[in-house]
Amino acid sequence: MADFLLVHGSCHGAWCWRDLIPALTARGHTARAIDLPGHGQDKTHYSDVTLDGYAKAILAAIDTPVMLVGHSMAGFPISLAAEREPDKIDRLIYLCAYAAQDGRALVDMRAEAPRQPMADAAIRTDDGLAFRADPTKAGALFYNDCLPEVVDYALDHLCLQAIAPQATPVRLGAAYASVKRSYIRCDDDRTIPPEYQRTMTKGWPEEDVYAMPTGHSPFFADPEGLADLLTRIAKG
Repeated sequence: MADFLLVHGSCHGAWCWRDLIPALTARGHTARAIDLPGHGQDKTHYSDVTLDGYAKAILAAIDTPVMLVGHSMAGFPISLAAEREPDKIDRLIYLCAYAAQDGRALVDMRAEAPRQPMADAAIRTDDGLAFRADPTKAGALFYNDCLPEVVDYALDHLCLQAIAPQATPVRLGAAYASVKRSYIRCDDDRTIPPEYQRTMTKGWPEEDVYAMPTGHSPFFADPEGLADLLTRIAKG
C-alpha cells in the first residue's frame, strides 16, 4: 500500500483532508496532511510566507518516499519540492492543481486561463500582500457540489492567502522531470476552469491523466471516489 502526503491549496489547511484521510486508511494506505506556512495551525505571518518556505515545509514532512498530492495552488510547491529532492517522492499527483511550468509563476498561469472565476472573489489586505476568499462567493466557487454542513465547516476555516508564493516564478529542471506524475482533472470545477486543466496536461501520457465529475473540492464532494482513484494511481 502507499504512503500519501496531502498538501492543501490556497486559503486552506490540513483540515480540508478530514474526510479523505480515513477513506485512504480504510483502503490500507497511510495518509497524512500538513499545514503550509501561514495556513491552518501554522502561525507564520503572511508577510513572511514564500514559495521556498512552502517547499521546505513539504520536504521536512517526508522521511521515506511518498505519493505527494497537491491540490490547486499546491501544484507549485510540490513541483519545487520534487526539483529539490526527487528521491523523496514516488509520484506527484496534481489534484485539479496548477501543473507548474519552469520559469513561470502561478499568477501567470492563472491569467492565461480562458475564464477568471476568482477575479472578483479575492479580497486583498490593505497592505496588498495577501487576500482572502469572499465568503459570499467562496461556497459557489470551491464547494458547489458539497453538502451544506461541509460548506459551513470549510468557510469557518478559510484563512488568508499570501500573494508572494503565487507571484514567484518556479525553476524546474531535470530533477523534477525525473519524478513520475499524474493529474486528476475535475470536470465541474468552478475555480480552475476544466478546459484550462486540459490545456495544462496537453501532451501528458493519456494513462497519467484522470478525471472526476466533481467541483474543486473532491475531498469533500466524493472522498470515497477520490480514495478509489488515488488507490488506482498508486497501483500504477
